[in-house]
Amino acid sequence: MDIPETNRAAASEDDQALANIDALIAERDEWKDRALRAVADAENTKRRAETQNNDARAYAIQKFARDLLGVADNLERALMAAPKDADAGEAGLVTGLELTQKSLLTAFEANNLKRVAPAAGEAFDPHLHQAMMEQPSDTVPGGKVLQTLQAGYALFGRTVRPAMVVVAAKGSGAAAGNAAYAAEGTADGGNFDGKA
Repeated sequence: MDIPETNRAAASEDDQALANIDALIAERDEWKDRALRAVADAENTKRRAETQNNDARAYAIQKFARDLLGVADNLERALMAAPKDADAGEAGLVTGLELTQKSLLTAFEANNLKRVAPAAGEAFDPHLHQAMMEQPSDTVPGGKVLQTLQAGYALFGRTVRPAMVVVAAKGSGAAAGNAAYAAEGTADGGNFDGKA
């Protein structure tokens, strides 16, 4: 059975029309994909710019804050050296220093400059603390903060100045002290007083 020429031509034209439609659909999909990618890229750029602007605003005061830390330290030293049993004139000066320090610390808090002063027994964090020395301790386990020598500060979670701390030496702690005491007692036959 032979297909007439007109039917072949119509089928060929239909095939050509379908091929053109498929090509147009593929081109449309490609442009749609490009448009979606461009929108996503623009959103990412916008988010990145907002983050950078927020960081720039947040950390712009970092150098200024670092300079003010010296003032805060000097106020604290002055208050520590102030006489506790001052007469009326000196008491007014001490009260003025205390109010100035309170105002400065309030300004620090309002601008997210947080004081970092770990208590004895807190874990040593190298991101927030600077170990100035290591000492054995009977009360604090090894690797923990034994004492804070100077408070540190962090601005929005970023360390401006690390806290200077004394760290308990390895093998420190109540269990270590008891073990050392027990070892001394058993070294000469188990008598603690050294008598036979």
